[in-house]
Amino acid sequence: MILDRIESPNDLKELNISELNELKKEIRKLILTKVSKVGGHLGSNLGSVELEIALHYVFNSPKDKIVFDVSHQSYTHKILTGRKEAFLNKKAYDDVTGFTSKTESPHDMFTVGHTSTSISLAYGLAKARDIKGTKENIIAFIGDGSMSGGEAFEGLNNAGTLKSNFIVIFNDNQMSIANNSGSLYDNLEELRNTKGKSKNNFFKALGFDYKYISKGNDVKTLIEVLEEVKDIDHPIVLHINTIKGLGYKKAVEAKDQYHSRMPFNLKTGESTLPSKPSYSGLIRNYLIKNLDTHKDLALLSAAAPFFYGNKETIEKYKDRILDLGIAEESLFSVSAGLSHEGLRPVVSIFSFFIGRAIDQLLIDASLNKENTLILIHGGTFSEDAKGSTKSATHHGIYDSALISNIPGLLYIHPTNEKELFKIMDDYIKGRLNGVIALRVPTVRVETVNETLSKNYLDIKSKVINNGSKVALLGLGNFYFKAEEVYYALEKLGIKATLINPLFSNVLDIELLESLKANHSLVVTFEDEILDGGFGEKVARFYSSSDMKVINYGFKKDFYDYVSIEDTLKDNHLTLKQVVKDIKQTLK
Repeated sequence: MILDRIESPNDLKELNISELNELKKEIRKLILTKVSKVGGHLGSNLGSVELEIALHYVFNSPKDKIVFDVSHQSYTHKILTGRKEAFLNKKAYDDVTGFTSKTESPHDMFTVGHTSTSISLAYGLAKARDIKGTKENIIAFIGDGSMSGGEAFEGLNNAGTLKSNFIVIFNDNQMSIANNSGSLYDNLEELRNTKGKSKNNFFKALGFDYKYISKGNDVKTLIEVLEEVKDIDHPIVLHINTIKGLGYKKAVEAKDQYHSRMPFNLKTGESTLPSKPSYSGLIRNYLIKNLDTHKDLALLSAAAPFFYGNKETIEKYKDRILDLGIAEESLFSVSAGLSHEGLRPVVSIFSFFIGRAIDQLLIDASLNKENTLILIHGGTFSEDAKGSTKSATHHGIYDSALISNIPGLLYIHPTNEKELFKIMDDYIKGRLNGVIALRVPTVRVETVNETLSKNYLDIKSKVINNGSKVALLGLGNFYFKAEEVYYALEKLGIKATLINPLFSNVLDIELLESLKANHSLVVTFEDEILDGGFGEKVARFYSSSDMKVINYGFKKDFYDYVSIEDTLKDNHLTLKQVVKDIKQTLK
């Protein structure tokens, strides 16, 4: 294998074009094999193999600094910068993350996992270089839909003023996670159709030099172009046309389905994981059904229309299923505008992306008291199929601390199907108003407790089983952890009170006050960080009383591909640990 000779980017420079073309085949095979076994981002990495080979052939990383946007398309970069063993050896698959990581290699400038940041990050590097008087190349590698995010525009606006070296590699594969949306992509299509010669040029309007490369998957062409712009003395955009999923026919034909995949069979494309029941399909069917009966309903997402259905469904309801591009902050501003004119907007977003839209959620939606239903998906201590957590950038344990203290926002944590759809139904039919956040449960549970009462907003909490001495309050996903503890205590002769608090940011004061009569210990459980969360609010309520309080959740930290089992133990969240803590506290 050619790859046997590659230990660092310097080794690339000893290869001829024929050898580089052989290398790209080897790299594609490695990416396909690994992703099919353990999952990961597939299409974006397959389409950028030649581009990353050429980058490392021409430039001198890490002296020349390459900043990857999102960095989900950096697999070839990792293979070429001393981490090929993590793609060659099954036992080493978990040795590297799916994104760039400062702790892994000096070739990774930043640990990132979210979109549209590369140009601003690179602009900061360029300004620092100019202040220090050094001469390295600064390269922002962006694409795969990331140009639609607001910070990409902000970065271009600032970087276009530079009078020094700045190179934007725009990997244009005509896709985001799903199909691109927005007028920017009309201009990009015009540039592709005219081979970059159209006078209507978004990048030139922002002060950049510009060059279009149609053969974006040809190593020789890319090397020649990159050598031309190396050490350039002004900002330039290289608009490079590539094919997402190149090298795997199924990924080319169904680009949206192969953007990111869990483990799958390479021959058939079918998942190799056992299917798990989830809420996604139920929510999707429910919302689409209501589009037909409620003409004031509008569904919003940020480059994630898959929340609402397939291409045919989205096309059918294109006036009311709005894909705003990779721009989470726009979700809540647009939602507020829709609400202002009498519509009932629903926003679907992943927990780990909610931090990108705090200002708009705080001011545009909440301050203005506009109706918005926010379906927060993935709100949990996230895990993959192998029992380790995801990247630190993709954990769903920070959303409550970030948004539950926003005035006017009601954060509800249903534990089951009936609770979830009762609340959604109340919002869509106008019985529930304001900014309502729903943390979608991550496990579908058929054996549920009683449905919510009609006046659940007044009651706030559900007492499932009455007891004494110990009260267990299990929020959302962790209601079931509280339930597990309840039965363990029952075996020890302790009849606890089991409560589903339902709301994370509104306390049921009447219930908490009543517990003082025959309880000495209140225990809270939440599937999120403790700082700023539900448990702290309960502890504060009891701070002037004799009631003892134990809060269970996660320490405020970044959890990056750690063992789930070890992390649960470290946070004292195993059943054995919790029961032991309760027994000791009661003594």
